[in-house]
Amino acid sequence: MELLKIMQVEKYYGNKSSLTKALDEISFSVEKGEFVAIMGASGSGKTTLLNCISTIDRVTAGNIFLEGADITALKGKELNRFRREKLGFIFQDFNLLDSLTAYENIALALSIQKKPVEEIDRSVKEVAEQLGITEVLLKYPYQLSGGQKQRVASARAIVTKPKMVLADEPTGALDSKSARMLLERLQYLNKEHDATIMMVTHDSFTASYASRVLFIKDGKLFHELRKGEKSRKEFFDEIMEVVMLLGGDVSDAL
Repeated sequence: MELLKIMQVEKYYGNKSSLTKALDEISFSVEKGEFVAIMGASGSGKTTLLNCISTIDRVTAGNIFLEGADITALKGKELNRFRREKLGFIFQDFNLLDSLTAYENIALALSIQKKPVEEIDRSVKEVAEQLGITEVLLKYPYQLSGGQKQRVASARAIVTKPKMVLADEPTGALDSKSARMLLERLQYLNKEHDATIMMVTHDSFTASYASRVLFIKDGKLFHELRKGEKSRKEFFDEIMEVVMLLGGDVSDAL
């Protein structure tokens, strides 16, 4: 079942005298329950694409549909409701509120949705158990390691059971052990809870946890790989081959 459809999306920055085309008529779709990674060198347009899907940025031309609804047409309260109810965000720098405990950071999205206290408590504890952070729920962000912070941020992103989780370089600030743990948890949420995940990354190891990888070059879709029945190691090797094909962009894309 198709969840997300990107149709002929273009994004320009700047003015008439100095115009940059960040996205160039890009089109693809994402099925419900897919785990998709987007790769490309710095400046390829991958983060711009994620920002357009998350409605942080507006497209210059084209349309983006989520569950058949054109999200490029949303404004004001409709737009806020869409972000709050349909999307979960995982950022590289965690974006946790320092004055709140891990529990309160995770519960905040549900509180904004005015969910009953019992439901909030049950949901927070459930997602904390899934991500292995039950023991740190009463701690503040400054008391947590980078890996713990990122798992709290991930719990906050998925506690509302969004239609889609958008992750921007989620392992960028983590050591290799914490990164592996987070990626295994995201994979678990994708497989066991049918969470649809779209993740931007410059890292081939991180991308190898996805079921499909889209490569973007100069704002266009350059190539696509599907994992299928391949092992993660085989998929990683295949991803590396395409990264090498990106030629001059290799040092950025690795």
